[in-house]
Amino acid sequence: MQTRLQAIARQRSIRLMALLPIVVAAALAAGCGDKSKHEGKASQAAARVNGDEITVHQINQLLERQQGLKPEQAEAASHQALEGLIDQQLAVAKAEEQKLDRDPQIVALLDSTRRSILARAYLEKAAAAGAGTPTADEIRKYFDAKPALFSQRKVYALQEFTVPATPEQTKATIDKLKTTKTPADFVEVLKNSGLKFSANQTTQAAEGLPLGILDQLAKVNDGEALYVTAKDGFKAVLVVASKSQPVSFDQAKPAIEQYLTVERRRDFAQKELKNLRAAAKIEYIGKFAEKAASGPAASSAPENVAAPTAASAPADTASGTGIDANALNKGLSGLK
Repeated sequence: MQTRLQAIARQRSIRLMALLPIVVAAALAAGCGDKSKHEGKASQAAARVNGDEITVHQINQLLERQQGLKPEQAEAASHQALEGLIDQQLAVAKAEEQKLDRDPQIVALLDSTRRSILARAYLEKAAAAGAGTPTADEIRKYFDAKPALFSQRKVYALQEFTVPATPEQTKATIDKLKTTKTPADFVEVLKNSGLKFSANQTTQAAEGLPLGILDQLAKVNDGEALYVTAKDGFKAVLVVASKSQPVSFDQAKPAIEQYLTVERRRDFAQKELKNLRAAAKIEYIGKFAEKAASGPAASSAPENVAAPTAASAPADTASGTGIDANALNKGLSGLK
């Protein structure tokens, strides 16, 4: 059982984590604060908070992180970003006044954040320079290999049912479900089975679905279901309706190129980390040495040193004139 002291320590850590963005902002701003004051008009100040400048550059950095921001939304988003930066600066000033940036735990978190940013920046830069871009033949080959995503693309109205059950109950229930003719009959069979189940309804284009089930789902007729079984039950994905919305090669090409580029960079980053490990002298100490001696574990980049992900791209699935690159990346990596 957790002791009172442990609980207090945990609450303190949570509070420190909540303050981290403020203190990180203070630390990152500290290096350029004096410079902006001396630059005068060159600083492109957007506001001053108790004498401290907030610059247009800071606003632009925030806007760059907003995926799918349309040109006509930029002005309103700029004002909103500025208000947020003003609030942040006020909190940063109070944090510095209370010397929170000298708290040992905050200092450690700042160092951890700095290391994470530097590691990610190196891998992104190295991957962008060394991974290259996919060729026209590679893009075409990918298009031809995924008809369910492109040339035979559909938009699905789906009902997903998650049903906990024993293997015997799973078989018996699925056999009955396969005899149904309508979604209403499908639900009625589940209700009469006596099994508890959860249901979810969604409309998804092909690229928004996990690649692992897409090819199978493309073969399922309207009114039929795709079943995924496990030891503790099954999932049924009922195709209520589907509509064909194929995408031409020219329409799909930008999204495919983006996806393949991201995959190349991710692979390059993983290889680069392996090369860095091979060239380094790594010594495991204490209990970690014992673990290492029992056999080398598979090396993989931690989440905060992951390879770069796809840049944002505007969605255009509803019109059928394009394909959402973000959804494509999500769908293609859904079961990885």
